[in-house]
Amino acid sequence: MSALFFSGCFNSGSSYNKNFRDDNFWPRKTPSVQGQDFISKIRDLDPPQREKEIFEQVVNGNVPSFLKQFEKVHLSAKLNSGKIAKGIIYVTPDYVSVGTDQDYVRVPMTPATAKKIADSLHCLLPTAKIVDGIYRQAETKLSPKPMTPGPEMTSIPYFAEHNRMINAQLKKVNDDGLIAGHKKDIVISSRLREKPGRVAIYGWHRKNGEPIQPLSTVHGSKYVDYSHGVRLIWSYMKVNGQMRKVSDVLADTLYSSLISYEGPIEKAADLLIE
Repeated sequence: MSALFFSGCFNSGSSYNKNFRDDNFWPRKTPSVQGQDFISKIRDLDPPQREKEIFEQVVNGNVPSFLKQFEKVHLSAKLNSGKIAKGIIYVTPDYVSVGTDQDYVRVPMTPATAKKIADSLHCLLPTAKIVDGIYRQAETKLSPKPMTPGPEMTSIPYFAEHNRMINAQLKKVNDDGLIAGHKKDIVISSRLREKPGRVAIYGWHRKNGEPIQPLSTVHGSKYVDYSHGVRLIWSYMKVNGQMRKVSDVLADTLYSSLISYEGPIEKAADLLIE
């Protein structure tokens, strides 16, 4: 396992502090709220209020402690020059959840809420290529568990039931290392520039490595269902041993292929609707 705890990994300027630390990253600022209690709290809220509650719980650190342990994912790409570029990204081991180590719930949310959370924690959302890399290197690969389609797909009881089905596959509730295969990711995609006001989703890999969900922007940005998950990517990565901002690499005509199937993506975070 290649886990890292880190937080204030950059100084007040633009320079990078190479010592990863866990002293300030994602501290719990509010009393603990159990996952099931949180589900009960948001069950009857209207969507805007529900999103507000999710945001506040997550940014205030009411998340299971293992979620703060970022994992390394190695990526590579053949450049136009023929050389092989190598990269390392740092990702949360599971999808954003609310609750304690003993009782937490993975919470689907809109891309706007996901962006606000990522911005608050100096993170980004993944691309489809990053999602594939995470799945390939995950220590625990879960089987997708689609539920009966219908209007209930967007309901809190469906969210809770799907979370229960995921946990039933785990040896213990917070298995060590990367866990993948159990949700579709909200992703960054250049398609959002062509079709603003949408949510881009991708993933939910079968055991053969093929995703159930190809990259899609069919749904509007307010759409949320039980199958969606948010995985955070730390805003810095290594490229051939050097630390760089993920957003800069995404916009780089030479190295974007490390983390993007779609070529360079400029101002990637701005593609998500706030």
